[in-house]
Amino acid sequence: MSVQVEQRGQVRIITMAGQSSTQSFSRAFLPQIAAAVDDGLRDVATKAIVLTGEGRFFSAGADINAFQQSIDDNEAPELIRELTGILHPLLQRIRTSSTVVVAALNGVSAGGGLGLALACDARVGTDDARMAASYAGMGLSPDGGTTWLLPRLVGEQRARQFFFGNEIWSGREAHEYGAIDVLVDPASLLETAVGLATMWSSWGQHTKEATKHLLHVQADNDFATHLDHERTLIEAAGTTDAFREGVAAFFEKRSPNFE
Repeated sequence: MSVQVEQRGQVRIITMAGQSSTQSFSRAFLPQIAAAVDDGLRDVATKAIVLTGEGRFFSAGADINAFQQSIDDNEAPELIRELTGILHPLLQRIRTSSTVVVAALNGVSAGGGLGLALACDARVGTDDARMAASYAGMGLSPDGGTTWLLPRLVGEQRARQFFFGNEIWSGREAHEYGAIDVLVDPASLLETAVGLATMWSSWGQHTKEATKHLLHVQADNDFATHLDHERTLIEAAGTTDAFREGVAAFFEKRSPNFE
């Protein structure tokens, strides 16, 4: 399998290896990537997922040879529709799941691969990481949620410069702009990503799911609507075992256990 899966306790590491990192968004490899992520999201014993790549690539995006063939066969829109029909729902599931998903950016994330990285809850990267849109140079408009996700991380004008300038950001630049949360030495990339995923996923199930959901929709709500939304979810939290455990831990002066 080009997509490799390793379980470390409650954290599942999914590695896009070989062609699944260099041709992630192809008919051959995108279904494999989506299936691996979905298996992790469904597994109740998996609290967090770390997504990473291999060698020089985290996820380099589309198979350009397949693009050329689709042009020759006069079916480019059909190919794009098929692949975005897999990718876009996957990004939605990552954003709304209670499972914490961390991208360990070992190398290039471009095109749809950039969207996959940006949809994660956090990004840990190295100096070898690169972020590229790559759409403009291919005569395409952006997709993979990149024009929704990136402005929320770096600001609209910085994102505008990135897309229209067809820029390639180094890991250090992406960290400076806010697109990468933690910059580390390559030798500690996976360890740091797993540690972050473990910590972020240690809270109660409702806390994680509601927090991710509220952050996901906040920009689309006016303040009053969002306050109502928060109220509904925190009322629901008051019925959970995690709430009872959190209060008990406070009075007993210990760390809560949300297992």
